[in-house]
Amino acid sequence: MANGTNRIAIIIQNIGAISSFRTSGLRGMRQSLSLALWAIPGAIIGTLVAVKISDEWFTIAVGIVNILTIVTLFLPKNNAADLTSDSPRRQLLVGVALFFTGIYGGFIQLSVGFLLMAVLYRLSRMSLVLVNMHKVTIALVYNIPSLLIFAWSDNVSLLPGIALGLGSATGGWISAKAQVKRGESFIRFVLAIALLVVALKMFGAF
Repeated sequence: MANGTNRIAIIIQNIGAISSFRTSGLRGMRQSLSLALWAIPGAIIGTLVAVKISDEWFTIAVGIVNILTIVTLFLPKNNAADLTSDSPRRQLLVGVALFFTGIYGGFIQLSVGFLLMAVLYRLSRMSLVLVNMHKVTIALVYNIPSLLIFAWSDNVSLLPGIALGLGSATGGWISAKAQVKRGESFIRFVLAIALLVVALKMFGAF
């Protein structure tokens, strides 16, 4: 129920973040949608599994994913380049990675934004600001069919989802503004701290 209800908040939050990025002068909806198409089938698969599985199976996996994502943020990277200028082979690699990320996101939304960032940052060679812009659109698009599946299985509570979504949208708007203004080093630092805290929580440190 919590997993499904959270999808309402994610959709509302990402609408707010997309709006904030657009008002800050960052646009690229067509590319974002093309990336999101890869994640949709995976998200449907992941959600169908999520409505049938117990809580215990994914907690350790979430912690491991967070630790691995922290590592990718600090590995050396070539200069940022737009995905459309890359080879077809690299675009296919990004697409496959987004498909599997969609499976994880459909299964448990927790920390999937960090995983999306790792895929786009490492494989697409974008700056973290551009990565964040594309990330919110991808998450918005694939969470729509995910929410419908959770609702169909009676795993969505509408009012708590809307309340959480309004708070998340406010945070998403503020975050998008801060990212554009303060740049990549700020994003990397905040992400590393947030990921570490979540990973430690998953491993039962507190």
